[in-house]
Amino acid sequence: MPSFITSRNTRLSYSRNGQGQPLICVPGGPLLPATYLGDLGGLDQYAELVLFNLPGSDSAHERDLAFYRCDSVAEDLEELRQHLGLQALRFFGHSAGANIVLRYAELHPENVERLLLVAPSTRAVGIDITDDARSAVAQSRAREPWYERAAAALSRIQAGKASDQDWDAIAPFSFGRWDQAAAAYSAEMDATQNPVAVAAFGAEGAFDPPATRAALATLNVPVTILVGAVDIGLPVGTMEELAALFPAADLVVQDGSGHFPWIDSPHEFVALASHALSAR
Repeated sequence: MPSFITSRNTRLSYSRNGQGQPLICVPGGPLLPATYLGDLGGLDQYAELVLFNLPGSDSAHERDLAFYRCDSVAEDLEELRQHLGLQALRFFGHSAGANIVLRYAELHPENVERLLLVAPSTRAVGIDITDDARSAVAQSRAREPWYERAAAALSRIQAGKASDQDWDAIAPFSFGRWDQAAAAYSAEMDATQNPVAVAAFGAEGAFDPPATRAALATLNVPVTILVGAVDIGLPVGTMEELAALFPAADLVVQDGSGHFPWIDSPHEFVALASHALSAR
């Protein structure tokens, strides 16, 4: 797997798969290995996917926890750009990875060509999501066989009385279709999480919402926000707030999908995402 040494003397790796114009893929987690993105349901037929393994996504642990902070990782993206010899970048940012992309766009707007934000976290811009908004989306799954157990666990989490088992129990809410394959996919991601990196990602200084908002208000590049209609973490109303921060952003809702729309309905996801990458 190709890699490079950053100015912080950290080796970071990436893979390049597919054909077409490069698309820098920034995984969520935060700081999960990029392997869970796979070929994004077949999107590699429309773009060369550059899957970037962020600090903390391997077994190594930095002694300086600032290496894992969102703003620091955004600068790693700039070093990746220089390493690849690209003039400007097209970004795919998923979940917590969208925060890194947004901070990069704030710090290096001249090097941004296009943004595709899929199920994007809103921490970087300071948009909060209410329990009521999440619960309303959860209620739409009331006919699912796993719903009662998951809903009870969600209530305990929202009340601040969660156990580790409760966090496991709400996993079905992240998928439009909960079956053995989805459960295995979820478990594999959990097994690769680096808790040290997760704790440090949002440490003091990681985010500066006023500065990020101000920068995004002048970011005149194509932006698409793609969200699953049944993603309890990111209700559509919240995504509308995020879209409004840009001069022009398209909000695309994939029906019946959750936090991983390329898993729930890969053909629909690829159709929507490829169109977003080619639209002017």
